[in-house]
Amino acid sequence: MFGALGLAAPSKAQATDDEYYGTLEPFASNAIYFVVTDRFVNGDPSNDQRDQGGAHPTFDVRTPGTPEGEDDNIGYLGGDFKGVVDNAGYIRGMGFTSVWVTPIVDNPDEAFTGGKPVSWNSTLTDRGKTGYHGYWGVNFYKLDEHLPSPGLDFSGFTKAMKDQQLDVVLDIVGNHGSPAYSMPKAQPKFGQIFDRDGKLLADHQNLAPGKLDPEHNPLHAFYNTGGGLAELSDLAEDNPAVLDYLVGAYTQWLDQGAAAFRVDTIAWMPHRFWKAFADRIRARHPGLFMFGEAFDYDAATIAGHTLARNGRYSVLDFPQRGKLAKVFGKEGGSYEEIGKALYLEDGPYANPYDLVTFYDNHDMARIDATDAGFIDAHHWLFTARGIPAVYYGSETGFMRGRAEHSGNRNYYGQARVDAGRNNPILRKLTRIATLRRDTPALQRGLMLPLQLGQNQAAFYRVYEHDGQAQTALVLLNKADTAARIELDKLLQPGRWKDAFDGKSLKLGTTARLEVPAHEVRVLLYDQPLTDPALRARLSDLMERTRRED
Repeated sequence: MFGALGLAAPSKAQATDDEYYGTLEPFASNAIYFVVTDRFVNGDPSNDQRDQGGAHPTFDVRTPGTPEGEDDNIGYLGGDFKGVVDNAGYIRGMGFTSVWVTPIVDNPDEAFTGGKPVSWNSTLTDRGKTGYHGYWGVNFYKLDEHLPSPGLDFSGFTKAMKDQQLDVVLDIVGNHGSPAYSMPKAQPKFGQIFDRDGKLLADHQNLAPGKLDPEHNPLHAFYNTGGGLAELSDLAEDNPAVLDYLVGAYTQWLDQGAAAFRVDTIAWMPHRFWKAFADRIRARHPGLFMFGEAFDYDAATIAGHTLARNGRYSVLDFPQRGKLAKVFGKEGGSYEEIGKALYLEDGPYANPYDLVTFYDNHDMARIDATDAGFIDAHHWLFTARGIPAVYYGSETGFMRGRAEHSGNRNYYGQARVDAGRNNPILRKLTRIATLRRDTPALQRGLMLPLQLGQNQAAFYRVYEHDGQAQTALVLLNKADTAARIELDKLLQPGRWKDAFDGKSLKLGTTARLEVPAHEVRVLLYDQPLTDPALRARLSDLMERTRRED
C-alpha cells in the first residue's frame, strides 16, 4: 500500500536488544466507518416493507413534536446492505478499511406501544418507535427482512465488501432483546425470542420483570426478574441456555463473514458471562477482535473488560472521547486535556493502543464543532494511539451537535454522499486516513508525547519490530494561524521525509517546524532510531505500557 502515497516501506531494522511498538493486534491496522444501516443509503426500495405494522406502522414515522423546519424519524427509512455495498468505494476511498454495521438480526414488525412516549430531543423513550436500529432482537439467528436483497444476504454482503477491501464489523447484543412490557395490549414478537427454526423459546408475556416466574414458567427462564435498561427484555446471564443461544447465533454470523464484533451494552452483563462467551467464540475463531460499549467516562471502571481474565475485549474509549468532544467542539480546550486520557504509562487498560477511539456516535450528541474542529479532530484521531472510528456523515459535519430524537440518526442518502465528495472536512479526512492506512507507525507505533499545548501538539509513533523500523513525528496545529513548533529534546538527528509530499529534510538535535493553521505534518524516519536518550525513554515507556493483566 505504500506506493499509493509514494512512501517507502519501513526499513529492515538492525539487530537491537529493544523493540518498540504499541500493539501487535492485527485489527489495529483498521480504521472504522460506522453506519446505522437503515439511515445510510436506501440501495433497494423493494425491501423497505412500507406497508408493515398495520395500526402501528413502521416506515417513515416522524418523531412527535419535531419543530417546524427540523427533521427526526423513529421509523424505518430504507437503508440496507445494497446501500452500503453501492458506496463501498466511497468509504474505502476516504481511507477506511472496515465498516461497522448496526445489528442485523430480526426485530419486531410493529412500532412499540409501551414505554415512555418519544418526543423531540427525548432520551430513553420508545413509545411509537420501531426497531430500525436493529438492537431489539427477537430471533438472533434470522436476518431482518429490511436489509437483504436478491443475492445479497449477510454472507453475500460480507463477500461483496471484502471484494472491495472492506471488512464488516458486526454490532452484537448479549444483554437484552426487544421491549417486553408496559404495552396496553401484547404485540407480536415484543418480549419474545425464537430459535433457529422459528420456535418460541422465551416470552415476557407483557409482564413487568418482577412478575416473571422463571422457576415455574419455562418461557420466563431467559429473563432476569430485576429489570434492566428501559423496558427491554433483560437476558439472564446465569442461564446456560442463554449463553448457548447467543454463542450459536453469533458463530453463525462469523461463519458468514463478520470480521470483528462490537459488543453493545457490555457493562450490563458480568465479566464471567463475557469471559465464557469470548472463550467459546474464539475457540472457533481464534484471535477475534471484539470491542465493547461500556458507556462510562471513568477509565478504571471500563478497563476491567480489557483484562485477559475477563475475556480481553477492547472497549470504546469513552474517557478520551469526553476530552475530544470538548477540545475540538465549540467549547474548546487544550491538547493537554486529551493527554490526561491517553494512559500511556502505568494505566488501567491491558493495552491502551487497542482501544477504539471516537468523538461521537449514535448514542450521544454528535460533536458540536466547526468544519475546522472536525478537521482537527480527525488529525488527532488518525495519528494518536488507538483504532479510529468515525460515525457516518461526520465526514461532512452532518447533524453536528444533534442528539438522538433531534437528528443524530437522520437519513444520509445517496444525494448527500455524492454532494459531499468535495466537502473540506471529507478532503482532509481522506488525506490523513489514507496516510494512516499506509503507515505502520501510525497504526501500531509506541506513542511518545513531546509537547501537548493549548493549540499545538507534537509526538512520536515508533514501530521497531520483527525486522521493520519506522518512526512518525506528528505535529498538530489547531489554531487559526500558522504556528512554529520548536523541539529541543529527544529529537532524532538525521534525514526525515515529509509523509505527504515526499520531500526530504534534515533535522539536528533541535528543530523549528512550521505547521499551517488547522493542519498536521507527519515526518517519517524509516530506519532504527539511534539517539541514546530517545531510545532510553522509549525503552522505559515500553516497560510501563501494560500489555498483560
